[in-house]
Amino acid sequence: MTFKLPPLPYAKDALSPMISEVTVTFHRERHHQGYLDNLNNLTKGTPFETLTLEDVIEKTVDSQEHKAIFNNAAQVWNHSFYWDSMAPQGGGSPKEGPLEKALIQTFDSIEKFKEMFQKAALSQFGSGWAWLVINVQGNLAIQTTGNGDVPFTSGSRPLFTCDVWEHAYYLDYQNLRVDYVKKFMDHLINWEFAENNFRVA
Repeated sequence: MTFKLPPLPYAKDALSPMISEVTVTFHRERHHQGYLDNLNNLTKGTPFETLTLEDVIEKTVDSQEHKAIFNNAAQVWNHSFYWDSMAPQGGGSPKEGPLEKALIQTFDSIEKFKEMFQKAALSQFGSGWAWLVINVQGNLAIQTTGNGDVPFTSGSRPLFTCDVWEHAYYLDYQNLRVDYVKKFMDHLINWEFAENNFRVA
């Protein structure tokens, strides 16, 4: 089996001006595709070639021998999840419903949640990801992961993610991660995607 990129769920310019078509193109067709090409090369002719992407990640997460496979598989998965985590005319607050209620119960208000999520995304040192998850206790939580790590390998189920690797924002925001994260929160979060993940988690 050859791992493939899923289709982008919107046009490459649909997130503009928050994220430009140039950034989407470079990010997806150079970085995301690069991880995918590496993964296919690394797994060709091995038992991993026939597994799902999630199974590859689970089976290699603690393996030094297969660290390169894990890193590339996890980055393919993370990036696919990231594209789905955004939507044109997204951001703001979730619609009234179970996820909104759970966010308010956990973080006191939607605004407080957004403040805490932004703080987590900005405090992730170096490359990584900020996530809204359902943790192992079954509660909403904000988590960060470094490099290509993914929450589900430690029992958390992600609802949405923000990519804070520099390649996600540098062409549009240079070193101003704070501006990128704020735009992500205010204009890009795909709350429908998060709500669907919340219902099935």
